[in-house]
Amino acid sequence: ADMRLFDPDRPPRIASVLIPLIVRQGAVYVLLTERTAHLHDHAGQISFPGGRVEKDDADAIATALREAHEEIGLPPADVDVIGTLPEYLTATGYKVTAVIGLIERMFSPVLDAFEVSEVFEVPLAFLMDPINHERRIFQLGEAGSNSRTFYAMPYATPDRAADNRRYFIWGATAAILRNLYQFLRADRGR
Repeated sequence: ADMRLFDPDRPPRIASVLIPLIVRQGAVYVLLTERTAHLHDHAGQISFPGGRVEKDDADAIATALREAHEEIGLPPADVDVIGTLPEYLTATGYKVTAVIGLIERMFSPVLDAFEVSEVFEVPLAFLMDPINHERRIFQLGEAGSNSRTFYAMPYATPDRAADNRRYFIWGATAAILRNLYQFLRADRGR
């Protein structure tokens, strides 16, 4: 369940994100971004490239590809869109369509310095292993009078990396990754 913190009477804002699956040397990695600390929404959080639908966007896929191009310099022509996940309603009042895209060509990220402080990759195998899906409780109010559960997927870069880093993937990003896991698990079950 998500933390429904927004006004339920206000219509949700429509947005799209891209789940960029980078294919390299026989392995698949998920590209994630760290948002800059000064942003109004979701500052400093780990997220997918994406944002609000604009009136010139043809559809949810167009929004995700445009935003990924603006935020991380990913050319839309380099993305092979393989599908979308069901819409996800975030705690902050966004209705998000996640677009799954394969990227098999090498590309050098060019970051929008206003919105994105960093990009990094996590092996898809790590994110799709349920042992790495932690359920956590978020307490609102006194002594848990209003608590919510959410998914978290803490990730540390391999120790051998010169710049060992720890990332806390949670909230809508972890929930969308969990939806991707369910989607792939259902697909394997056929």
